[in-house]
Amino acid sequence: MQDRKIELNDPVDEHRALHETESRIALAGHPLHAMLVAFPIALTMSVFGTDLLYWWTGDAFWARAAGWAAFGGFLMGVIAGITGTVELLVVRGIRNRSASWTHFILAVMLLSIMGANWAHRIGDYVAAVLPFGLILSAIAAGLTAVTGWHGGKLVFDYQIGTKMPDEKP
Repeated sequence: MQDRKIELNDPVDEHRALHETESRIALAGHPLHAMLVAFPIALTMSVFGTDLLYWWTGDAFWARAAGWAAFGGFLMGVIAGITGTVELLVVRGIRNRSASWTHFILAVMLLSIMGANWAHRIGDYVAAVLPFGLILSAIAAGLTAVTGWHGGKLVFDYQIGTKMPDEKP
């Protein structure tokens, strides 16, 4: 028997197209998409929380707060979505990963629900909460968690949007 050492290769190392993951839409080296997504995430969760508070208290303040949070969440989601879409289409290493497209599809679904939730509240924000507004808020909150998990996976597992070192140690 021969004493041969079997060498395993990392498939990512073999595909140079997956290495280009640094953000191109950045401010002083900080990716804009990563900075902007905090706003729609927080506002979407706020809509769900204020809807629950309206249901619990019946105070119209919470319904009005939910309406404004729905507007802000949708607006900031669109802005964050534009920066994320540009990154997806421009950066080859992001575009070549199927996980990036999964995150993109989930984010578009989420923006659709957030837009519907905001549009539903225009006019009579108090009557819009129960039951349809609360249902939309719950769906949006759940989908925000799933979409955010996928986005975090892109950053932490695949280093998407981060600067990669030039050489391996």
